[in-house]
Parts: sequence; C-alpha cells; structure tokens
Amino acid sequence: MSGDQKDDGQLEGWLSQWEAVAHRCENLTHQLADPAVLNQSSLLISVNKERAELEEASELFHRHQALLKDIQNTKRMLADGQLDPELREMADEELKSLQEQRQKIEQQALELLHPKNAEDDKNSFIEIRAGTGGEEAALFAAALLRMYVRFSEKKGLRVEMVDSNETGIGGIKEAVFLVEGKGAYGCFRYESGVHRVQRVPTTEASGRIHTSTATVAVMPEVEEVEVHIDQKDLRIDTFCSSGAGGQSVNTTYSAVRITHIPTGVVVSCQDERSQLKNREKAMRTLRSRIGDAERAKQDALTSEHRRSQVGTGERSEKIRTYNYPQNRITDHRIGLSLHKLEAILDGDLDELVGSLKAASEVESLRADSVTKA
Repeated sequence: MSGDQKDDGQLEGWLSQWEAVAHRCENLTHQLADPAVLNQSSLLISVNKERAELEEASELFHRHQALLKDIQNTKRMLADGQLDPELREMADEELKSLQEQRQKIEQQALELLHPKNAEDDKNSFIEIRAGTGGEEAALFAAALLRMYVRFSEKKGLRVEMVDSNETGIGGIKEAVFLVEGKGAYGCFRYESGVHRVQRVPTTEASGRIHTSTATVAVMPEVEEVEVHIDQKDLRIDTFCSSGAGGQSVNTTYSAVRITHIPTGVVVSCQDERSQLKNREKAMRTLRSRIGDAERAKQDALTSEHRRSQVGTGERSEKIRTYNYPQNRITDHRIGLSLHKLEAILDGDLDELVGSLKAASEVESLRADSVTKA
C-alpha cells in the first residue's frame, strides 16, 4: 500500500466531519454579523465561544484543501513527459514538502477532533504469558518482553519488573512489569491480545515452521483513590523467591502473594529483596487488575455499537503475526504488514503504534458521527 493510499483511506472516515466543523465555523462567523444575534448578549457570548472552539480546526481544513490542490497541480506537472530535468527535480522536492505538510496538518486535525484519552499518560502494567507451543512459546514470550523493554527505553520510559517465571533455556512462562513515564499507557494500549509467531525453532532438526502464541495484557495503573480495596478482603502470603527451574534465590521470606478474596484475583511479586517493596508493587498491580476488570464490565455494557477495527483488546483475539521466514509482521486489526521484523523486535514499534492510534481515532470519530446522527 502506498503512502497516499494509506492516508486517503484514513481520511475517508473523518474528512466529512472535519468539513462539517469548517462549515459550522463559517455559519457562526455570519451569525456574528447578524443584528438579531448582536442584540442578545447571552446568544452572542454562546456563538463567540463555540466559534472560538472550532476556529483552529476550521483554519486547518482550509489549509488542507489548499495543500491538496497544490499536490494535484504538482503531480500533473510531474506527469508531463517534456518537463525539463531541473524543473522535474524541483517539482519532486516540492511534492515531498507538500506531502509532509499534509501529514502534519492531518495529525493536528485528528488531535483536535478527537481529544487525547486521559488514561494515555498513566503508568502501565504489562503482563506477558506463554501460550500454545511449549518451550517455543516461552522463548517467544521472552522476545516480546525484550521488544517492549527496548521500545520503552527508546521512548524514555522506565521499566520495573514486578514478577517473572523463567524457564531453563531463556524463555518465560509469564512476566509482569510496570512501565512508568508520561504517555506510558498510550504507547502500549493497543498491544493487548494474542501474538502469534511463525518460525523454525532451534530445536527443530527437520526445518519445519512451528506456530506458537503468547498473550499480552496491558492495564493503566489505577490510583488508590480510583479503586478502594478493603484490607479485610485481602489474604497476604509470604514465601522465598525463586529463579529458573525453581531454585531458591534467597532464604528470606521476601516474596509476597496477595489474594483479593471477593474477586479471586491473585498477584505476586518477588523482584525486590525487601518484603515491604514487594508488597507495595503487588498492591499496585492488584489495583490495576481490579480496575481493568471493572472497566471491561462497563465497556461490555456501553461499547457494542462502537466496536472498532482495532479490536476490543480481549486476550482471545489474534492481533498480530510475527513471520520469521518472510521477515514480516502483520497486524490483523488494520491489515498492516511491515517487512522489518528484526527492527521491530529490537523495539522499533513507532510505525505500528502510530498506525494503530490513527486507525482507532478514525474509527472513534466515525462511530461518534453515527451515534450523533
């Protein structure tokens, strides 16, 4: 898919809403010259306020329309087979500049028409679990963990392990970690679901491609004031932390397991040597899991008519395939395939995250317009 096709496809869902905002702004401008409006102070204040809220998006729309005309004119010039080589080079540079301006304006418009989710700036808990595929699934889960840690580092976010259960040859059965920093949840919110890998395991002598899976759950950290947990509803156990293969890491009872009796949610933490620190981490994880469960219940009741192409984030959904032989990664929710698997596994997730975010915003705007209609 070319860049233009991709941009046009994303614009299709919300361009009409953007245009409607511009027309509404023009109508409000005409009303400000209407004596009937000018003679009613309360109405005048209301019209002025609404127009001020729409003005920036309206100006961007008109700039965007002018850019589209300039792009078409430049493309027609480049289509002329008799064009002088020097002029062609200048036109190529001009087209590149115009396209960059267009992308910036479209992103600005998306942010104006679809305000940022308040949860995006929260810290985020991420849980990775090996799925079907035995040891190969555990190795894939470890590769996902490394990918997310590298991505976090590149975004300037801090990663703190909460709990992990390693296998003997470098894999993980499960891992829970906390990503801290502004925009942490926004960076990872679309990673929830089933991740599938297709590759030849190192232990496979015949060279057959195996398919394995790992599940990822992403939850924004929930503050104490958002989720109240009664201490009487908790069962807290302590035990010695252990490493790969079950061997003891230390002989003190520093590891903590907390069970929330009403919901049956169980969390554990053994990453710190201090029992107090492990307990604090476990409580943060518990609050986020309970908050996530409550959010899921609310979403199930209210979001059926707004189910987006990016998916619900349920763990039962196969969201992405990592194909090693073809160096390809495919996100099934938006139909995006990229042939740079090695770079992505090394933490280069920006293009994927950006595409998922844009698709989610477009679908949300489309759903809003349908609901309002």
